[in-house]
Amino acid sequence: MTTSLPNLPSQYDPATAEAKWQQLWEANEVFKADPNHPGEPYCIVIPPPNVTGSLHMGHAFEHSLIDVLVRYHRMLGRNTLWLPGTDHASIAVSTILDKELKAQKKKRQDVGREAYLKRAWEWKEESGGTIVGQLRRLGLSVDWSRERFTLDEGLSEAVLEAFIKLYDEALIYRGKYLVNWCPATQSAVSDLEVDNQEVNGHLWHFRYPLTDGSGYIEVVTTRPETMLGDTAVAVNPNDHRYKAFVGKTLTLPLVGRQIPIIADDYVDSTFGTGCVKVTPAHDPNDFEMGKRHNLPFINIMNKDGSLNENAGAFQGQDRFVARKNVVAQLDAEGFLVKIEDYKHTVPYSDRGKVPVEPLLSTQWFVKIRPMADQTLEFLDQQHSPAFVPDRWTKVYRDWLVSLRDWCISRQLWWGHQIPAWYAVNETGGEITDDTPFVVARNEAEAKEKAIAQFGADVQLVQDPDVLDTWFSSGLWPFSTLGWLENSDDFKRYYPTTTLVTGFDIIFFWVARMTMMAGHFTGKMPFQTVYIHGLVRDENNKKMSKSSNNGIDPLLLINKYGTDALRYTLIREVAGAGQDIRLEYNRKTDESPTVEASRNFTNKLWNASRFVLMNIGSGEAEGAGEAGEAGEAGEAGGGHQDSFHPLSFILHPSPPHTPHPTPHTLELADRWILSRFHQVTQQTRDQIDNFGLGEAAKGLYEFIWGDFCDWYIELVKPRLQGDDAESKQTVQQVLVFVLEGILKLLHPFTPHITEEIWHTLTQAGDDRYLALQPYPEPDANLIDPELEQQFELLIGTIRTIRNLRAEAEIKPAVKVTAILQTESDREQHILTAGQAYIKDLGKVETLTITTINDAAQVDRDATQAIAGVVGTVQVVIPLAGVVDLGAQRTKIERDLKRVEAEIQALSGRLSNPGFVNKAPADVVESARATLAEAEKQAEILRDRLGKL
Repeated sequence: MTTSLPNLPSQYDPATAEAKWQQLWEANEVFKADPNHPGEPYCIVIPPPNVTGSLHMGHAFEHSLIDVLVRYHRMLGRNTLWLPGTDHASIAVSTILDKELKAQKKKRQDVGREAYLKRAWEWKEESGGTIVGQLRRLGLSVDWSRERFTLDEGLSEAVLEAFIKLYDEALIYRGKYLVNWCPATQSAVSDLEVDNQEVNGHLWHFRYPLTDGSGYIEVVTTRPETMLGDTAVAVNPNDHRYKAFVGKTLTLPLVGRQIPIIADDYVDSTFGTGCVKVTPAHDPNDFEMGKRHNLPFINIMNKDGSLNENAGAFQGQDRFVARKNVVAQLDAEGFLVKIEDYKHTVPYSDRGKVPVEPLLSTQWFVKIRPMADQTLEFLDQQHSPAFVPDRWTKVYRDWLVSLRDWCISRQLWWGHQIPAWYAVNETGGEITDDTPFVVARNEAEAKEKAIAQFGADVQLVQDPDVLDTWFSSGLWPFSTLGWLENSDDFKRYYPTTTLVTGFDIIFFWVARMTMMAGHFTGKMPFQTVYIHGLVRDENNKKMSKSSNNGIDPLLLINKYGTDALRYTLIREVAGAGQDIRLEYNRKTDESPTVEASRNFTNKLWNASRFVLMNIGSGEAEGAGEAGEAGEAGEAGGGHQDSFHPLSFILHPSPPHTPHPTPHTLELADRWILSRFHQVTQQTRDQIDNFGLGEAAKGLYEFIWGDFCDWYIELVKPRLQGDDAESKQTVQQVLVFVLEGILKLLHPFTPHITEEIWHTLTQAGDDRYLALQPYPEPDANLIDPELEQQFELLIGTIRTIRNLRAEAEIKPAVKVTAILQTESDREQHILTAGQAYIKDLGKVETLTITTINDAAQVDRDATQAIAGVVGTVQVVIPLAGVVDLGAQRTKIERDLKRVEAEIQALSGRLSNPGFVNKAPADVVESARATLAEAEKQAEILRDRLGKL
């Protein structure tokens, strides 16, 4: 009976393989979780991207990291769930729809809420799936059957229940508070929706006269128009310059209002004049001072950014127009002292693209302190959740300590409408700051409650505002798992295992999830928070829309493949939480680092082809270049009759693939198996400790270096030889290590490893590499001493190759090599591996000798080239191998040319006219060329000296 050997195409096609496996994984529900299955649960809920979003490099980085963890733990046998979903993105969707209406010269109020929301849902169905489709391109092992959307029915019910419970517990209230207000969108915005931009502004110095006429106080401000709402001037109580003024009053210019001089520790006496104007209704710090000193809160601004009736003569003016006019009037009346240039940070609305205005507004708030204090207890008493890296624990804790009440209402229509109904008949048919209300699950319940309070004729209007998107996102880890119904998923997978996210939303999302989860479930929502860094551009700058320096991951996927991009992003991480830099040429849309990872996948593909072509019983195929990064040669397509090296993986004995028979192993076999098990242990340890970048780099070095460049090259003679038993051993080791490599690498590059594994194992449609057990290290096969010995052998071969290249010895010419060492141990190692040295170094005659015997060797090698590896001297006699005279002449000619170039470049760079007048890049290029030429000259002189 004969069996056809498997085969791989000559070239790997990422686009075809990736689309194929993404479709098969999803169609066959390979990643569908089952709470009834055995295994310790491992659950991650996806950080939900905005439904309006498109895949950016931050998404690609974050989700690649998560997928490594999820695939790894799935292969460890854990009951794994990665739950996907998207956020409804209230502000982003509203911005899109409002722009559509603006193009029609309409506002949302013109079309009405019902029609507006109908269009919003239509938009979601038409365009909202873009980000989900792009996430699929990454090959994520999520359970798509459990995909959630923050506005879907189940999550909306969870939001409603959470709001009502918090309200009933007096943890949600409606009141006046200072909020970030966007005049462009006319909505409150969260801190996360604010983009702090550094701007070139001014410091205006004004005189505020003392009411008693005895002098004045000089104040400094960056927002002159707000002085119309000043209700005090503050100084530091320890500032001796102003102690005598505390308690006196000032007359506010342009307004005539008398305001007190107060003492408050908040004031920095070193900034400006040490006197701070206090506008409690328009500055968060002033707001707190206003509460401490019981000051009046005077709002001077309308919601559209214009000034209101409290601004007097400036009423109706836009805030920035009013700024100029207020300064002009103060100058005219003699109150302006001076204006200084001042660079400072101004908060801009991320969506409205205008500076936000701290505005006193009636909104809905969550009373944060009780929830934050409970969360602090989890952190301080149980160290829950744990942060990786640990340095973020303090940042998280400091944030919890300083949290203020959270404004959760947004003046938008797309989102979870606030479940409050106002009895408008009590306030003239309109919703005012004082209109009484009821909170209920639906209109019918609200009507019942309102009738009981206000009588049968009550007129109810639901609050038009929606909840901050972060409110529903704060429930995400448990609402998505069926918290309300206490589902099987919730009981099995909650708390989740790990949250992977960026440091920039620790405060805004992580803290809100932990507070909500602690309150509603009595548990932290995840055991560990892994904080990753940023993907920076080729100039090591943060990618941002404002800088227009983003790199499109889909472009790189189309050019190099998903696996190449994923592997690059992970391999570049040098320590958990560190930023990475992505090399990128914007002129050609090419990335050298991603290209290097593409070359790595090609290397793996060609090595796999070599293995598959050389597992038959006949002559070894494609042996010439199979270990190289290029083509492996044509597939053998052979047959075999009795021995099949794949038999132990085609029909494995559960649960793990057995090793080749130990007694048949030769030195190189034992070395590669030791390295394999060492790397297996190393990789597992690193992933377990979130060292994903280190794990990726270690696998790269093992696969490219140890397996492809060395082991495959070392065993080619045995594959081509006549020793059947030795050949079978090599075939078994090759297949065993290759399959292990595919398993080790699968979490990082899932598509190519799945493709090769199916060809290698001839697995059917019901078996997937993604579901195979992750390799386990066998300590009995790890031999550190042997690995150390092989380092000497590999170093010796590499030195011989370098010397051959330096002496320009033709590849086909075999040489004599002499290895000198004073160590008996090294001599023993070199002797044991001399067959490898002769074969890979293309050595005809090899002499291994101690230093004591070196005299005769030196007499035989008076014309030679030498190098050193460790304490071993490697000598290659050149007589009869190269024409020394011709080589010397060539080197002298090259050296003369390089020295002439050095002289010319040195002359240009010593000329002040060139250095001072030429473009900087031209001068820098000349310096770089000179440095390279000097390095070449040094190498040539060294080679000439050796000859």
